[in-house]
Amino acid sequence: MKLKDLYSRAIEIGIKNDLRPREEIDRLLQEEKEKYAQLTDKEKETFDPDRLFNPYPDSRLLVGDPEIEIHRVIAGIDMEVAEILLAYILNRDRNEKIDLIISHHPEGRALAQLHQVMGLQIDLLTSFGIAASVAEQLLEKRISEVERKLLPINHNRAVDVAKLLNLPLMCLHTPADNCVTKYLSDLFREKAPTRLKEVLKILEEIPEYRKSAANSSPPKILSGSENSRVGKIYVDMTGGTEGSKEIFEKQAAAGISTIVGMHFSEEALEKAKKANLNVIVAGHIASDTLGLNLLLDQLEKETGERLEVIGVSGFERIRHL
Repeated sequence: MKLKDLYSRAIEIGIKNDLRPREEIDRLLQEEKEKYAQLTDKEKETFDPDRLFNPYPDSRLLVGDPEIEIHRVIAGIDMEVAEILLAYILNRDRNEKIDLIISHHPEGRALAQLHQVMGLQIDLLTSFGIAASVAEQLLEKRISEVERKLLPINHNRAVDVAKLLNLPLMCLHTPADNCVTKYLSDLFREKAPTRLKEVLKILEEIPEYRKSAANSSPPKILSGSENSRVGKIYVDMTGGTEGSKEIFEKQAAAGISTIVGMHFSEEALEKAKKANLNVIVAGHIASDTLGLNLLLDQLEKETGERLEVIGVSGFERIRHL
């Protein structure tokens, strides 16, 4: 398939797996179109045109001719300078042309815009019964913190190397995170576990988590015990990065009992424990791998084309469909 088609389809798959109503995503895109229409010609020079069809600022086609054909890709969780150089060496020494580098975590302008996707968390929290004003005020503070942390980062290091080596580079962050969030949310709803040990068992039956456990990084209960009651589960795996550390009391008040997430900082974990919430860490890299695999599965299903994928940087291609 052409690179532009792979990119646009990946974004559309992210939208299909977004837990927000499609109408809300369409509204956000319409707002961007109206904003663009009001810009001066000079202001349009710095406007990111992908915002007109892509609601995920942390996912972008960063390098490459959109018209090229894609057959073989190298994909990983973090595709930075070392991994890009590896792709170049594989191209040169093995004579096996790599058409595209896919990074899960954002680079370049996608990394600079990571904080902008965190608004998604507000919609997810309100869907679980948390007051919109509470979710907005707590997340706005956290979004500002993340934005300030991103400001001094050298965003374009990997992008510059990919350009010099003429290697197409794309990052797919929130679309993949949406896939794993929806997959696990639906799975827990279907299986209806009643104790935390049953949640662990469900996770451990998934190949990505089973392989992670074999590498000494299994899903783990951080708060609660194996026999703790599960109650209502909140899958915390999308929306850019860790949200507000003050949200846990509000989640408990809204009836949430168990949070299943990729990772938790020590401060966030202590706040969750204080709110008497059960916490299960599924695993960061395993969850990211599952999300990217599910996205690639759906991409292949929709196009009828099978991509050859070289896995690196924590990623292994496992087909579920």
